[in-house]
Amino acid sequence: MAENPPLRIMVVDDEPLAVERLQLLLARCPGATVVGTANDGEAALRIAEAVAPDLVLLDIAMPGMDGIDVARALSDSAVDPVVVFVTAFDNFAVAAFDVAAIDYLMKPVQLDRLERALERVRAHLAGGDRAGRRRMPAHVEEFWVPDHSGLVRIAASDIERVTAERDYMRLHVGPRSWLIHRTIAKLEEDLDPEMFIRVHRSVILRRDTITSLYRDDSGHWTARLADGGEQRIGRSYVDQVKRLAGR
Repeated sequence: MAENPPLRIMVVDDEPLAVERLQLLLARCPGATVVGTANDGEAALRIAEAVAPDLVLLDIAMPGMDGIDVARALSDSAVDPVVVFVTAFDNFAVAAFDVAAIDYLMKPVQLDRLERALERVRAHLAGGDRAGRRRMPAHVEEFWVPDHSGLVRIAASDIERVTAERDYMRLHVGPRSWLIHRTIAKLEEDLDPEMFIRVHRSVILRRDTITSLYRDDSGHWTARLADGGEQRIGRSYVDQVKRLAGR
């Protein structure tokens, strides 16, 4: 009986030492071969397209394009490899990211746990259900954000307003708010445009929080909000905001 071909594995982590550690562990795993490595999300997508791995061992917390973004892009690509997340997050938070991954590994990765993950991947591929694997939704449906000594899950649909603070975005939910490290352009792309609209270079609003629009004596347009507040609309965003009212 012919032996199964080795798993073609790609390792993605922004920390070179973490990549090296996984390579050393994989060298001790029979039937596993590393076909590529990357230290950022953009490079990961380019290299994955070139080497067509069966499996990507994918770090979650990376600057710029994080592991969740990479997993979503891979899921929509022609390559569509199996994903196993590698994360330093605690177990209670990992469930949020498990929707598109076959497994997850906690850092520091242990050899026996890595071997079990590889077996799970082999079983998944042998079952022929790669096409049946749940895909990531087209838009982000939830965020896990730092809160005191842990992480808090925030449903995207609960966010009323997003405001930019330099390299961070503040997510407003009722009287509370949380910071995440992301650009407003990236967040605008991640959020469902049927639910959210950008009204200023530094502000995104959930559409149903806008109760009315008015123009002041200076010609500036402003949105009145359901909580009684107001938000000035940037000049370059006026036309798309007015389309809310069919104008």
